[in-house]
Amino acid sequence: MSATENKNFVMEGYRQYQSGAIAQLLDRYHDDAEWMSPESELLPFSSKFHGKQGIAQFFAKLDAALQTIRFEPQRMVAEGDKVVVIGEGSWLVKATGRSYASAWVHVFTMRDGKVAQFEVFSDTAAAEKAFRPDLGAQATVSAPLRH
Repeated sequence: MSATENKNFVMEGYRQYQSGAIAQLLDRYHDDAEWMSPESELLPFSSKFHGKQGIAQFFAKLDAALQTIRFEPQRMVAEGDKVVVIGEGSWLVKATGRSYASAWVHVFTMRDGKVAQFEVFSDTAAAEKAFRPDLGAQATVSAPLRH
């Protein structure tokens, strides 16, 4: 696929995620796809996930832990088999009732018209603070969004 086709493919995947169509989103991934996110002992969805079943586990853990308040892909760059997406979001942690905001970068590696690898880069400090059960009454945790 061309860089433009790859960008459109990834954008449609974001639309599926935002509408809750996770089963259709998973069809966009190879059976042996790799999903990598920053490691953190406090974030239940932070890990490496392998294959469609592993990626489905990621989404189940994410849904159990967070409510998405805002999720905005803002810029997309594609070259060759890579699509890089820069965005921002905010989430509510279900277990603590605290919210947090964070900028993020997603890197997709495409193979034969599907996603072969997904990697997320984000500052996990705000998320960890929002998940930490010992913070007491602090209601909102926000990392500065930088561009």
